[in-house]
Amino acid sequence: QVQLVESGGGLVQTGDSLRLSCSASASGQPLSSYIMGWLRQAPGKEREFVATSSRSGDSTLYAESVKGRFTISRDNSKNTVYLQMNNLKPEDTAIYYCAAGYAFLTSLKSYPYWGQGTQVTVSS
Repeated sequence: QVQLVESGGGLVQTGDSLRLSCSASASGQPLSSYIMGWLRQAPGKEREFVATSSRSGDSTLYAESVKGRFTISRDNSKNTVYLQMNNLKPEDTAIYYCAAGYAFLTSLKSYPYWGQGTQVTVSS
């Protein structure tokens, strides 16, 4: 079982930056046992993949819509995962969820553990 708590969301303007954090606790297993990802859900839309990190953090995958602007990273010693978001756009407005799983994939089904989410709103 993994518990995930996101923080760092807020209201920003187009072109601004935000860094989301995800604090993780896993009973019986270190955070390094899990693939960690970020997903998001915009108003009226389905939840979608944003980024994922391998267990060590050496490999990452991104959705095309955020590639070059967002960076996922992790500090396994602090049980924390980050999402640095630069050059934010109004279409990035969504609830952002931290997620943990076992497969280095972009499919939402790969992440059985989710946080409660943090709201990111980008005004134009």
